[in-house]
Amino acid sequence: MDLTRLSDQLSMDEGRKTRIYLDTATPPKVTGGVGRNLTDKGFSQDEIDLMLSNDIVEAISTARALVPGFDQLSDVRQEVIVNMAFNLGYNRLSGFKMFLASVNSSSWDDAAAEMLQSKWATQVGARATRLSYAMKHGVFQ
Repeated sequence: MDLTRLSDQLSMDEGRKTRIYLDTATPPKVTGGVGRNLTDKGFSQDEIDLMLSNDIVEAISTARALVPGFDQLSDVRQEVIVNMAFNLGYNRLSGFKMFLASVNSSSWDDAAAEMLQSKWATQVGARATRLSYAMKHGVFQ
């Protein structure tokens, strides 16, 4: 069997979708990629790990773009910012002007306070509390 040819044919027949959509089945199934039935099949652990790895790389890039001295920060503070970038994305995290200014001036108390005073903190709850503690103290509880 020629797996390359088969892959090409399936891609042609099913299409390659980078977004989730509802297929034409009755009832419709949540689908994505090359005809992946997400309603019934979902993702394997390996696929989840691959997506997570790709998303972490993107979040690190976002963090570096928004924090000029990112690579000089402690590992814990880098992880806090990447965690936020992962959750918020570039556009939303870039709106945290006072937080980013505090990080860029190493004002950890102010950065932690800005995190907790945001709408984001009310949305993510304990995550914001945990991350702000780590930002302030440089350690995870």
